[in-house]
Amino acid sequence: MSKSKDLREAAVTYQKEGHTYEETAKVFGIVKSTVHRWVKQYEETGDLSNNPLKRGFKKIDPEKLKAYVAEHPDDIQQEVAAVFGCCPQAISKAYKRLGITRKKDMSLQRTRF
Repeated sequence: MSKSKDLREAAVTYQKEGHTYEETAKVFGIVKSTVHRWVKQYEETGDLSNNPLKRGFKKIDPEKLKAYVAEHPDDIQQEVAAVFGCCPQAISKAYKRLGITRKKDMSLQRTRF
């Protein structure tokens, strides 16, 4: 969990006032390497804001999956997983995330009496 910007600024200011990295870490309840990193970030950029998270897809590109499903609507999840180099469960989760549902064939459903 990232620390607040106020805490980061206070720790850097405290260290810059002449206190050691160890003292600063102990006072603010963080590790010494974090203080080093914050001081270095402040000296290089002049800002202590959090870096934005870079999240993306790992193996399954959503756009490629949509295009593949459009071209091959009858493929089962195992076949799609083989194409994308992942497991069928990952394809199932990607389908759910993208709102892709399986085709329902009326001839396969049992009739109720």
